[in-house]
Amino acid sequence: MIDRAGLATFLRRRRESLQPEDVGLPRGPRRRTDGLRREEVAALCHMSTDYYARLERGTGPQPSEQMIASIAQGLHLSLDERDHVFRLSGNNPPARGATSDHIGPGLLRVLDRLQDTPAEIVTELGETLRQTPMGIALTGDAGRFTGSRRSLGYRWFTDPAVREVYPPEERALLSRVYVAGLREVATLRGPGSKAEHLADLLREQSEQFRELWDSHEVGIRPTQVKRFAHPEVGMLELNCQTLLDPDQSHRLLVYTAEPGSESYEKLQLLVVISTQTIP
Repeated sequence: MIDRAGLATFLRRRRESLQPEDVGLPRGPRRRTDGLRREEVAALCHMSTDYYARLERGTGPQPSEQMIASIAQGLHLSLDERDHVFRLSGNNPPARGATSDHIGPGLLRVLDRLQDTPAEIVTELGETLRQTPMGIALTGDAGRFTGSRRSLGYRWFTDPAVREVYPPEERALLSRVYVAGLREVATLRGPGSKAEHLADLLREQSEQFRELWDSHEVGIRPTQVKRFAHPEVGMLELNCQTLLDPDQSHRLLVYTAEPGSESYEKLQLLVVISTQTIP
């Protein structure tokens, strides 16, 4: 059963405790509100301001699990806070760990400060949960995919167009990397896991995947320097740094170029592209 008063109070207190810079928003002049404005939270949670305001007033409908998950992410809630707001709304908290899409507030705070850098947060199966505008400008909007197509490894073996952004001479190694990585995760998570299901699908749909899977390779790692064939700025050579959230098995990937290099100059062009393509 929903606790409307408890939910309203919790949301209001959480909103008032956050500052714009905590969630990657500009402060702007003449700010009089303590914490975030309702319209700012609504935008972060991908819902209308009226809907969110009604929840804070305790007069809204019982929110769905999807709505509560969006609120929990938009307000940068911890896992304990996320579970609490689920219970207040009359819903059961989702699972924690590797199967969860909830990004921890620590990773989100780092990502929010990387708006001028290509970066993304991914699951252990290569599902992109969040990208910076520069990340979208570099590799496209990976957040639009649903189902098994959320996994880059799945798309790699089922959609030839995905490989076009990577140099042809590196695609064989990347194929081995994806297969070896999926085998490690499937073994770690065990029978019935999401990773095992993904491997079963790929064995059915891709002959190349089947051949590589049958080789039983593990421990194949990508190079630290990644090359991207961008359709507008050309080839970029970028270093990839990784920050791991061990509780959720999420990784923050940050792509940088050596200062003064040709790729560094091309990244500056991507800044312009990102401002033109991302609202």
